[in-house]
Amino acid sequence: MKKNTFVLSLLIWLVLIVPFMGWAEDKPKGNPPIITHSFAVEKAYYGYAWKIYIEAEDPDGDMSKVAVVVDQPGNGRYPTDWTILKEPYRGKFRGYLQWNTYSSRAGFLSEWTSIEVRVSIIDKKGNESNEVIFPFSFETGVKNPDKYKLPPPFDQGSLSKLGYIDVDLVEPTAMGGDSFRVN
Repeated sequence: MKKNTFVLSLLIWLVLIVPFMGWAEDKPKGNPPIITHSFAVEKAYYGYAWKIYIEAEDPDGDMSKVAVVVDQPGNGRYPTDWTILKEPYRGKFRGYLQWNTYSSRAGFLSEWTSIEVRVSIIDKKGNESNEVIFPFSFETGVKNPDKYKLPPPFDQGSLSKLGYIDVDLVEPTAMGGDSFRVN
């Protein structure tokens, strides 16, 4: 009887206690980066050289890469685009990512095609910053999209180009097939 009680106790201990002793996935250590300010225009024509302005800092000084995720209604989510941060931008930076929005996969985008761009920063330990979201609409009638006044702190001093966003959008209505047929 004592042997059965011991085996049962051991089994309960294994099932209830051991998972809390390290079988769970480890969380990153250190402090995550913080995006402190951001800005981007919300409308421009197809092919526009769109700039997404970001100011960020990391108490640990180990920011590693910028993640850009694009969502497009009618097409879904594109694979994450990564920009590797060079040494001078690992602790603190103020700069922009540039996306030349003309796509080799789409000769055109329908008027008012909208996208949503999500930007976050990952440090070397795997910590992720807060996420900033930028809505954007392709519209041919937008007057002078390059004539905007940058808000603070982006209007002070020079800004560094952090890199390019490399996402090729698709025009959902030009994909063919029967996906838009109504029965």
